Amino acid sequence: MTTDIYGTLGPACADVETLEKMFAAGMSDIRLNLSHVTLRRAADQVEALHKAAAKCGIKAKLLIDMQGPELRLPTFDIEPELIEGETVVLGEGGIPMPEIVLPWLVPGQQVLLDDGRLLLEMLDTRRAKVVRGGLLKSRKSIALPGSKIHPPTMTTEDLQNIADARAFGVTGVMQPFVRDAEDLKAVRAALDAAGAEDIALFAKIENMDGVEHLEELLPWSDEIVIARGDLGNAMPLWELPAVQKRISEKCRKAGKNFMVVTQMLWSMEKSPVPTRAEVSDIFNAVYDGCSSVMVTGETAVGKYPVEVIKYLANTAKEAEKFR
Repeated sequence: MTTDIYGTLGPACADVETLEKMFAAGMSDIRLNLSHVTLRRAADQVEALHKAAAKCGIKAKLLIDMQGPELRLPTFDIEPELIEGETVVLGEGGIPMPEIVLPWLVPGQQVLLDDGRLLLEMLDTRRAKVVRGGLLKSRKSIALPGSKIHPPTMTTEDLQNIADARAFGVTGVMQPFVRDAEDLKAVRAALDAAGAEDIALFAKIENMDGVEHLEELLPWSDEIVIARGDLGNAMPLWELPAVQKRISEKCRKAGKNFMVVTQMLWSMEKSPVPTRAEVSDIFNAVYDGCSSVMVTGETAVGKYPVEVIKYLANTAKEAEKFR
């Protein structure tokens, strides 16, 4: 089985020429992250993708990654720098937070921001200590380990994107933060209502609910996505590799396709060559039987999108020889 090689569409690769080079380097398909944009607003990027694929004679799959129940920061006028050890206020008069988060801000609660790059710990219901600081960017993810926040499965923007999906040539929908089969049933119902019954449904495993309910998700998904960014926020990081292995094994036994994603070539956002650990990670994911691998910011905003695809595709080919 040949491994699907997914890049992510973004400002760094949104022109036809760069996309052609990425296809030539081994990219077979592409993802569009709709956490910050809609299909209609990304129409120029999607058009460039289809033009590049046609020029290369490739029928590339277009996978849209929806907002789903993921918690995100709002847009800031000024993006603040959080300094380790300082105290910050969350909510009104401080760092804005979604209303659904506020009741869960209790003393001792950890607050992970931007895929865990920043870490706060609540001192009371309003003030938090900065444990791990850095620049706080707009629209980045929020995670509260151990909490049971239950946002709606889909946002208004998700439903509009599903309605537009067929017109934009979308072939697959990624549902983030899948918690149980009901989430997938809701997305499938929305696809059916939009006349998009043939669009594939990818279930992103990003929290412990998804891990624990994996077996019930299998019949409702076309592919399982081991999304290690937020999944790594749900547990100590040293436990993440074992969880990835267990999900991979269950998918193999069930004959279910699965994808591995997040930080596969993260260093290449700024470097023209990857680390040895990164290529080993890719090799092992493919060796373990994944049907697809994906890079995200590496091609969307990184400096070397073509080189990223070259390393991703060539490493996957090497691993396929050992399967």
